[in-house]
Amino acid sequence: MNLLTFEELYAPLSARQKNLLEEIRKQDPRQLGATAHVFGPPRQEVHFVKVPDQNIQKNDSPLRLPKQYLSQEVYEAYQEMMETMKKELGRVLYVDSGYRSPAYQLYLFLYYLPKHHYSVREANRFVALPGHSEHGAPEHQAIDFINEEGINGEDNPEAFEALPEYRWLTQHAKTYGFFLSYPRDNPWGTSFEPWHWHYERDHGR
Repeated sequence: MNLLTFEELYAPLSARQKNLLEEIRKQDPRQLGATAHVFGPPRQEVHFVKVPDQNIQKNDSPLRLPKQYLSQEVYEAYQEMMETMKKELGRVLYVDSGYRSPAYQLYLFLYYLPKHHYSVREANRFVALPGHSEHGAPEHQAIDFINEEGINGEDNPEAFEALPEYRWLTQHAKTYGFFLSYPRDNPWGTSFEPWHWHYERDHGR
């Protein structure tokens, strides 16, 4: 699903539905008041690797997370960071969401649109439009983290913020090239996302 193409997304739709999706894709986030980053296509061909099966406990029940993909470089940095976290903290974070193709990003935007009363402006504060998400930009690849107990902060950011894993990230993530994308009161008007960290290749390590 994460590597979904527009052809696959549009295939079962009517002409009217396709036109609606095209109108949403034309929206300029810079006019919507949030998440105004603009990412072009990757500068070079990217090799994606599948993150190995991830199993967590949520509500005291075992849960296997959906398949996730990261570029080779980001995956290796993530693995190194988690190895150190495990040694120092005895805990790790899993990849709740990694790379998202532009088509999958549009799918997610549509999925969340009803939860925001079908307001494109309001939904854009929480889910970026295609071409404007770090999840679809391998050079700035975002990872949404989830912990071993299934806490990802989506419904309650403060629950993730209170985790020892989050505190560890704030102290050590930059060593591995990961940076918090949307802190509190960020200048883009995007909601606080303590689980959302992006990778920077030239991070000065």
